[in-house]
Amino acid sequence: MDYNKKIPVLEMYRAIQSEGSLMGIPHLIVRTTGCTHRCWFGEGGWCDSWYTSIHPEKGKYTFNHIKQFFEDNKDITHLMLTGGSPTMHEELCNEIVTVFKELHGEQTGIVTIETEGSHFIETKYPIDVVSLSPKFSNSIPMLEILTPGGAVVDQKMINQHNKYRLKYDAIRQMISYHKNYQFKPVWDGTEENLKEIEAFRTEMEIPKNKTWIMPGGDNREKLIEMYPIVINMCTEKGYNFSGRDHIIAFGDKREV
Repeated sequence: MDYNKKIPVLEMYRAIQSEGSLMGIPHLIVRTTGCTHRCWFGEGGWCDSWYTSIHPEKGKYTFNHIKQFFEDNKDITHLMLTGGSPTMHEELCNEIVTVFKELHGEQTGIVTIETEGSHFIETKYPIDVVSLSPKFSNSIPMLEILTPGGAVVDQKMINQHNKYRLKYDAIRQMISYHKNYQFKPVWDGTEENLKEIEAFRTEMEIPKNKTWIMPGGDNREKLIEMYPIVINMCTEKGYNFSGRDHIIAFGDKREV
């Protein structure tokens, strides 16, 4: 890898993890750009990082920038690779994980990768937490609505979204190869969507204690409406609840 060449990394920043099993822990975030999906959740809105997925912006960093970022923030021992869809970039992910692990130590440097499960990737050091957010039928964009960038959804966009939407074999490989995982689906509050989530969980033999249900919504107002609905459902069904507190705290601000 040419460490001086710009790569598909759009953001690097410090943040508090606000979703899933590591919620509340300081992390370094590296966000790749480019995605296999075009998620739209109806009233829940578009993907909250649409600028890396539906209208992907170009990467602006080199790998030397990433190395320096890790060195400058050595006090943080947790890293989250997110996107977009980071598993599209296997060589890049492997290099990032390797450098972070060798800086902090294989056991001390904790790496999470957020993925919709579209691709299996192998890394020199297995990833500590594969955060799986497969997309169900409620994520399919509707024909002829407008995207955040003002484009009109056509059949080609819908087909692209569905092509990688539920890749069971890739997900099984990720679970088998890497150290640990969590299942972190978005629930829109409907019974239909909940049945899909539960069917997937059962087929993949994912225990409830590895399942973190997130409320649908790309803005503070929608999430505040959804929080009690999802919390009550998780209490009744025995799932873990995951908030999306970065949106509650900062709205649609980037790099938080």
